[in-house]
Parts: sequence; structure tokens; C-alpha cells
Amino acid sequence: MIRKTVLATLVWLAFFVLAAPAFAQGEGGGSWTPEVYKWALISGAFALGLAAALGAYSQSRAITAACDGISRNPGASPQIRFALILGLALIESLVIYVLLIAFIIFLVLWGG
Repeated sequence: MIRKTVLATLVWLAFFVLAAPAFAQGEGGGSWTPEVYKWALISGAFALGLAAALGAYSQSRAITAACDGISRNPGASPQIRFALILGLALIESLVIYVLLIAFIIFLVLWGG
């Protein structure tokens, strides 16, 4: 448990340290060029596709585990079903958040 906590802390620390230069203002005053728009669209589409694929995979794993749990202990099916539905809703909300971010990139930031 401690090992996972230390690893997670190091990953987050590396993330914040490596992300700092991305927020520094470079040459050009931070203006959005057509090249930046192109890469924003590509990154938004990639993030949306990745989120949808991983969300579908994690939902299938959750359903498999719930079916396995219900088959092993049918008396616990109401509790398992509640946890399954709650978990599926949370997984789907993460994909919807990525969709919202993609819409922001596609529609709001496009053209200024």
C-alpha cells in the first residue's frame, strides 16, 4: 500500500514538474495560429477516442465482475447491482467530461 502511494505521488510530482513549461509564454504572445488549431483538433479527437475506448473496456470489465459476483452469491445481487450501476454512471461521466472538453476545443476555441 505504501509503495503504491509513493509511486502515485512521484507520478503526480513528475506530471506537475513537466507540465510547468507548457504554461510558460513563448514567442508570439501565445497567439493561436492555424498550426495550433490543427493540433488542438487532433488532440481533442485523440482524447475523445481514447476515453471512449477505455470507458467501454472498463465498463465491460465492471459488468463481467458484477455477473461473476452475482453468480457466486445470488443473495447479494441487490448490493452488487447498485454498485454496478453507480460505477457505470461514474465511468460514463468521465467519457462525457472528455466530450465536453472536446466540444470546447472544437467550437469555443476555434477561431478565437
